[in-house]
Amino acid sequence: MITGHRARRIRRIVVIVLVVSSAISAVFGYVIARPGAWPLLSALSGVVNAIVVATPIVLFEAYGVRGEFKRRLQRLPLLVHLTLKTIYYLVCIVGGTILTRLIFHDVMDRPLEFDRSMVNFLIFGTSMVIVGNFVFEMGFLLGFGTLKNLLTGRYVQPRREQKVFLLIDMKDSTGLAERLGPIRFHELLNDFFADIASAALECDAEIHKYVGDEAILTWPAAPTTGGDSLACPFVARDLIAANGASYLARFGVVPSFRAALHSGEIVAGEIGDLRREIAYVGDTLNVAARLLEAAKATGRDVLVSADLLNATALPPDLRAEPLPVLDVRGRRAPLEIFALSRVGQN
Repeated sequence: MITGHRARRIRRIVVIVLVVSSAISAVFGYVIARPGAWPLLSALSGVVNAIVVATPIVLFEAYGVRGEFKRRLQRLPLLVHLTLKTIYYLVCIVGGTILTRLIFHDVMDRPLEFDRSMVNFLIFGTSMVIVGNFVFEMGFLLGFGTLKNLLTGRYVQPRREQKVFLLIDMKDSTGLAERLGPIRFHELLNDFFADIASAALECDAEIHKYVGDEAILTWPAAPTTGGDSLACPFVARDLIAANGASYLARFGVVPSFRAALHSGEIVAGEIGDLRREIAYVGDTLNVAARLLEAAKATGRDVLVSADLLNATALPPDLRAEPLPVLDVRGRRAPLEIFALSRVGQN
């Protein structure tokens, strides 16, 4: 189920990029059609050029930049990282444009030469890739959900929403920082958050923000997302364990974490002046933070509130153990809480 979510999301991104780039390239090809030429054939040439150029680029971004290779790229200086990607993109653009000209050589009676039409397609393809790469980098920086909401103005005016929150906090981060030093601890934290991000992708979650050594993940509060949110901490744990050898080799330790899950109403809206972001305000996040503190006090790794647990079906491989109720400041009734664990594990 979880792997299917990730696969569907990646396929959706690939399809959207190819469809949008093909549509824009069709219009471009139609507009620059030579006098006397059939405009629809020129538009078709633009579609083929977009598919030939964009396919290796988007497949590389979606499937190629993963795992250890992705981690190595992320450790490079941003300028070096972008230079390597630009070289790859240019190869795809030039090669794709030449291949398209070969395909339409006889049909459009165009010789394979560096003419004005080919220059136009090269410039257009390069511009498209630059814009697309900028959008993707902004998406990775802000989060694609946040970027979409900022562009569409969804939260220009504050609005009430029901959300599920998952807070993940690295254990013994202070001790690890003292032992590793600030530079290596930052590298450890970056790898740790990369695994959390992979789990978020697997579970259809949005990463709201990173706060110190804590990550905040969100879902819309709907029955169809509840099972994913409950499973997400264990997906993250599996991903970290799968990279255990790499963690041990680089840092001498495999990080672990505590997690807390809660759902409820929040007010979401844009906030800030020089730097804008989407902020969530309300007791729901405060209760989730209190649950995270309770996880440390009770010695349990994953806690969930009854509010969330009662609203969704518990995945069959998980069990929920009731714990003493939790008194939360500002909440009239004590909060019922449960410890989540895998069936057959303590």
